[in-house]
Amino acid sequence: MFVLAYEVELRLAHAESLKDKRQTITPIIEGARRRFAVSSAEIDHQDHWRSAVLGFAVVASAEGVARAVIDDVDRFVWSFPEIEVVHSDRRWLE
Repeated sequence: MFVLAYEVELRLAHAESLKDKRQTITPIIEGARRRFAVSSAEIDHQDHWRSAVLGFAVVASAEGVARAVIDDVDRFVWSFPEIEVVHSDRRWLE
């Protein structure tokens, strides 16, 4: 069993409220769940309007499959023009 976690810190320059922030990150979180069958959540900066940290995780039977899924999630996150990716990190979990 291979478990790969992906954490991405975002800047939301246009957000003027927590509602604006939710409207921006919900399609990312829910879209990743639906399209790639990953676990996803906002994991930090919940009370900050203009920043968010999202976490994604995949469990797979092969290392290559886990990498491919997280690669797809990474491209999906970067496809949203209204966000800026500040930092991202991948970690294998045991």
